[in-house]
Amino acid sequence: MEPLSLEDVRAVESQIGRPPRGLLGVERRCPHGYPQVVRVYPLIDGKPFPTLFWLTCPFLVAAIDRLETGGEIKRTEGRLASDPALAARFEETHRGYIEEREALLSSGDRAFLEGRGMLASLHEKGIGGTADFRRVKCLHLHVAHALVRENPVGALVLDYLRSRACPPQQVICSARTARSRSANDRRSS
Repeated sequence: MEPLSLEDVRAVESQIGRPPRGLLGVERRCPHGYPQVVRVYPLIDGKPFPTLFWLTCPFLVAAIDRLETGGEIKRTEGRLASDPALAARFEETHRGYIEEREALLSSGDRAFLEGRGMLASLHEKGIGGTADFRRVKCLHLHVAHALVRENPVGALVLDYLRSRACPPQQVICSARTARSRSANDRRSS
């Protein structure tokens, strides 16, 4: 994981359309140098946050949106139901995600969550906060995970995509970051 620069924070803000919360660092960059996957702290504003890896790349987000709209979640759940080996690897992936997320918590944050009865939520829920490891809540989360760790569902989705990054002549983040800088300059004038 790379530490966040101010430019990274600004890029992520323009990618997701709001100020990011809980950012820990950049897990993966696209070929153009922009954050593609960021790591997020599992406690934000005093509440458990189950998403450890966040897909920020607008190119991939749009491509995955199209797959979800086309019914890919249901098809993927069908594959999990009919392929016990895939389902077992998927459950193992959730368990590893839970362990990695819990390892990030400080002892103080762990005590805080325990005292409010919220620690079990992070311990029992996997990727995206799902408790049923046969279900797929969001393909974006699985792709983010597959880009930085192993995730069989994310890997399946990545195989469906023609490209994993914008073409060099049409870098979405470059245009968004330029617009964001221009808006910030107008506000500070």
